[in-house]
Amino acid sequence: MHQTPRPSGPDPAAAPAAALAACWSCRGPVDPASLFCATCKAVQPPSPIDHFARLGLPAAFDVKVPVLEQLYFGFQRQLHPDRFAGAVPKARQISQSQAVAFNEAYETLKDPLTRATYLLKLRGLPIEGEGAHTIHDAGLLDEQMERREALFEAVDAAAVEAIAAKARADAAACIETVAAAFARGDLAAARIGTLRLKYLVKLGEEARTRRARLAMAGTA
Repeated sequence: MHQTPRPSGPDPAAAPAAALAACWSCRGPVDPASLFCATCKAVQPPSPIDHFARLGLPAAFDVKVPVLEQLYFGFQRQLHPDRFAGAVPKARQISQSQAVAFNEAYETLKDPLTRATYLLKLRGLPIEGEGAHTIHDAGLLDEQMERREALFEAVDAAAVEAIAAKARADAAACIETVAAAFARGDLAAARIGTLRLKYLVKLGEEARTRRARLAMAGTA
């Protein structure tokens, strides 16, 4: 059982000794990014590395989803439960932990909003949770309040869809803006764009809820 070579990253053979971990099974040296021990082939526990590194990708917003999917499914094939049917319980448990870690990485990076949010967190600029700071942007706040008010006042499905369609178009444009900000290293702009994208995505979710309620009320 061998790990599919990563498209980028350090050569395990050239890694300094300090960077190596010890295999839980044979105590041999293991590169932190490796799925399996090169000596005994035992599956290794997930390393405390970021989602990009786990999937062998550079930590950047520009992620090609087909490449991401190819890497993800390649790793998941190596972690399929059938491959560990005859393994010791610890190896089976570790393989499941690895599968969960890869799944979390994939789910985070495949979506532009969660990818941008995660990348900002890695850069020390979270937009949610502990350590986040409110962005005082009156224009952004006014925009969202006006859209939500319009959605609340929408009386039929056509009106709701018009608001949702505008939100989708704006979200697509916002993703391009965020990508450009990350590409030029403007993290402040990337953070503001990501926050706006978050609001637009939420507006789309609220539009679906509003449409469902109108349908239940018989006004769709």
